[in-house]
Amino acid sequence: MRSYRDQIHPWCIVRILPNAQTLIIARFRRRNDADAHLKVLQQLIPTAEFSILFDRKSRGSGRQEFDRN
Repeated sequence: MRSYRDQIHPWCIVRILPNAQTLIIARFRRRNDADAHLKVLQQLIPTAEFSILFDRKSRGSGRQEFDRN
């Protein structure tokens, strides 16, 4: 079950790691805030791969799903 904070901050910046692993770096309420933070991260760590995802919980299944945007 996701926390209340996770529910109100659905936009995530995820770092793509080797072996198909991911790491959530930060969460945001608005997409434009995530975009701005992503630009800074890409300037600070140009060799890392990041992605912005919308984190939604699948209805009925209890599984956490990500929509890649």
